[in-house]
Amino acid sequence: MPTPLHLQKRIEILKKEYDRLKLGKQSLLKIIDEVEIPESVYNSNAIENSTLTLKETEKILLEMEVSKNVSLREVFEAKNLARVMEYIRGKSSEELSKEIILLLHQMLIGNIDDSVAGRLRKKGEYVRVGTFIAPAPEHIERMLEEALIEHSSDQIAYFVDKISKFHLQFETIHPFNDGNGRIGRVIINYQLYRLGFPGVIIRDKEKAVYYRSFVEYRDDRKTKTMEEVITLALMESLHKRIAYLKGNKIIEATEFAAKQNKPAPVILNAAKRQTIPAFREKGVWKIGG
Repeated sequence: MPTPLHLQKRIEILKKEYDRLKLGKQSLLKIIDEVEIPESVYNSNAIENSTLTLKETEKILLEMEVSKNVSLREVFEAKNLARVMEYIRGKSSEELSKEIILLLHQMLIGNIDDSVAGRLRKKGEYVRVGTFIAPAPEHIERMLEEALIEHSSDQIAYFVDKISKFHLQFETIHPFNDGNGRIGRVIINYQLYRLGFPGVIIRDKEKAVYYRSFVEYRDDRKTKTMEEVITLALMESLHKRIAYLKGNKIIEATEFAAKQNKPAPVILNAAKRQTIPAFREKGVWKIGG
């Protein structure tokens, strides 16, 4: 189901404002992106059941000492994912291809499991997600190439709908032995960067809705839930950058509610629905006051 026209219009308005405000302020945008990386890494890894907290993730990426209880694998997972996220910010001028996806996977899984890093599943390598068994290795390359061609050749569908469908297809194909979810979410941002949008964070708190979108796609080929997930994440990302580019004072949504003389739950619910220009930092809803 296509993204509703009123939401397409809202994104168009936000994008125009973002494009106007960012002129001459690339250094500020770079700082916002860099500060956001630990939160983005934390959420993507948490969706995959990493035990790292946001604070531990921040310490790892800042090369600070962390608890001895933190596994070496999770340290590499955090560092590698941060490196991939930083890499794609400046490399998204090329059309997404199988070769780019393999390179990103090599960067993500290298030093963690070099036997599977940077290559598709091969004969005899099967994976499952819950009760879903991913396609047999023999079909992966063809299915991935078909999804890439469909995405690049479709000049009619709305861009959020195209990105959502590709993400659903990619995760259904599950082309790798490990790292499919994290690479899939990196690809969402790669595709957004190519269109001049900021990246988004798919949050662990919304994991239940995010996972439901895959079930709906696999069972009934429905894409609506994923479209909603990415639309809300994109509006939140734009709201955040617009607030900083305007030089607004950033306050917590609860403080904003008090100033507006409205109950905090009403404002927080509006923030979640993105009907006010709110955004999250370290999981806390904020707004340009």
